[in-house]
Amino acid sequence: MRITLLAVGRLRKSPELTLIDDYLDRFAKTGRGLGLPPVQVIEVEDKRGGGMVAEAPLIERAIPAGSFVVMMDERGEQPTSPEFAQRIANQRDQGRDICFVIGGADGLDPALRTRADWQISLGRMVWPHMLVRVMLAEQLYRAASILSGAPYHRI
Repeated sequence: MRITLLAVGRLRKSPELTLIDDYLDRFAKTGRGLGLPPVQVIEVEDKRGGGMVAEAPLIERAIPAGSFVVMMDERGEQPTSPEFAQRIANQRDQGRDICFVIGGADGLDPALRTRADWQISLGRMVWPHMLVRVMLAEQLYRAASILSGAPYHRI
């Protein structure tokens, strides 16, 4: 199993990058004993500024073949953290790779969204795509904590 976080844009040294690195490191340590591999981060960028239409083929090419594709989209389902954790565990148990996709500032091209196996939202509000990376990294760590029975997640 592989887990990929595929995002539009390059994240330079920043407070967001520090948080992402911290949560993904925690995920790697917690997930190791659960059969969850470290998260691979892939960044794609359309330097010509073509928006979501130009970003779509870059994203499509970067999605690992055969992956369960989870797209972060404001119109998606809003799972609880335990439900999110269970979906990850289900894919692990099936031996299937997971690819989480975060679009650019304009979101994801509608044609690309049809490629998703699951679309999820981090709430009804729209979040900056760089913060979505942080929030997704935290939820991945939280999912591993839930699956391991650690006390990090409180109801």
